[in-house]
Amino acid sequence: MMRHIIHYIIIAFAFVFSQAANAQCTAENTAFSAGEELNYDLFFNWKFVWINAGTATMSITGTKWEGQPAYKTHLITRTSSRLDRFFLMRDTMLSIVTEDLTPRYYKKGANEGGRYYVDEVWYTYPGGKSHLRQRFQNRDGVVTEKTYDSPKCLYDMMSLLLRARSFKVDNMTKGEKIRMPMADGHKVEDITLVYRGREDFKMKSTGVTYRCLVFSFVEYPNGKEKEIITFYISDDENHIPVRLDLFLRFGVAKAYLSKSKGLRH
Repeated sequence: MMRHIIHYIIIAFAFVFSQAANAQCTAENTAFSAGEELNYDLFFNWKFVWINAGTATMSITGTKWEGQPAYKTHLITRTSSRLDRFFLMRDTMLSIVTEDLTPRYYKKGANEGGRYYVDEVWYTYPGGKSHLRQRFQNRDGVVTEKTYDSPKCLYDMMSLLLRARSFKVDNMTKGEKIRMPMADGHKVEDITLVYRGREDFKMKSTGVTYRCLVFSFVEYPNGKEKEIITFYISDDENHIPVRLDLFLRFGVAKAYLSKSKGLRH
């Protein structure tokens, strides 16, 4: 349950991204700067009772990659002590992108309910194409490696969210569908999002009202559309998710922005 919550938090950041036509994978960053930190409280509904499920924190700092200025992004998720008894989760994700938002490296170390694994992706761009070196290590220490090539730009969850935050939605129409490529240590797959329009959302804990863009992540089991999550993205230059509603087989989970600092705008 918790690993799905954080997975879709990341997808929510990436709500407005569509595939580029070629591997010129650069873009102007208009949404964030080094020093940003976002904090979330995670909740789960169990038999009509909402319980504190854990927290998530994303931070962005400056670094260098092959001698060039870059951004390093960490996303750390942990379950609450109350939930640890049923499902312990300690996840750390790391992404490095250049200042023009070109992906260079991704890593996820996950301990989810006793299941430990490590995903890694390295990016290079020979001949103007995207080349991935993917590495996956399971809980037994068994490592599998592969490569993947494409004429299009490829992204992991973290680099995708950073790129997406600078994308514009002015020309989108209600009901429009977006497909996005996402890589991890052993595969590349597309995800589908549906634009639901604009809506105001008032945060109960602070009383602050956010003007939001609303999106849904959907799947197509047996060819029929199934809504998995609805999320609310701030309709401003920061483009940060402030609320997520996740529909699970055994309940509903929610994530709320609890604190932010170092925002660019």
